[in-house]
Amino acid sequence: MKRLAKERGVVALALFGAGLFAALGIWQVERRAWKHDLISRVEARIHAPAEAPPLETEWPGLKPSAFEYRKVRLSGMFLHDREALVQALTERGAGFWVLTPLRTSEGIVLVNRGFVPGEHRAVASRREGRSTSPVTVTGLMRASEPGGGFLRANDPAADRWYSRDVAAIARAKRLGPVAPFFVDADAAPNPGGYPLGGLTVVRFADNHLVYALTWFALAALCAGAAIVALRR
Repeated sequence: MKRLAKERGVVALALFGAGLFAALGIWQVERRAWKHDLISRVEARIHAPAEAPPLETEWPGLKPSAFEYRKVRLSGMFLHDREALVQALTERGAGFWVLTPLRTSEGIVLVNRGFVPGEHRAVASRREGRSTSPVTVTGLMRASEPGGGFLRANDPAADRWYSRDVAAIARAKRLGPVAPFFVDADAAPNPGGYPLGGLTVVRFADNHLVYALTWFALAALCAGAAIVALRR
């Protein structure tokens, strides 16, 4: 009797494992379909013609899934005295993103004008790139990055930034209401060469098929173990 109960327990455990691993495999298949749909939507957005950004009246209801990586074109005046430098690690090396408020007809939008290396952190080293005339910027809408970087919190009081946190930067720079997104400027050259735009990284990990096959293999092993136990 004890042996029979033990065998039944082994079978039950193996069948439970098979069901659990199969469910995880199905979940990964669904995640893969979702990821491929996301990639397709993003690819369509970044290659579409530039359009006008959302109106200020639309800002409160914006969701990143609906706007991120949309290509937009906006015009206005840069508020260079309110710019923020955000630490960055790019294909050009370590340095800073230059986030500058752009006053448009719809309100203020933070624009990531691009990358500067450490030696061009000082304003004096890149004055040519600080236009005082109206400008038109084309770029990709991006979602705010609240909080900070990995193990590093933003320090607004010290003007030390590790992420492009739109709301926090707006408060620290006393900008008032701003758009809940920022715009990554394209690669159009700036006078003097800096900042360098067009460095947006659009890359999504897609390992779901590998994960799914792993879970299904484990499910098959558990099912096989249950069959062996039943045949004893």
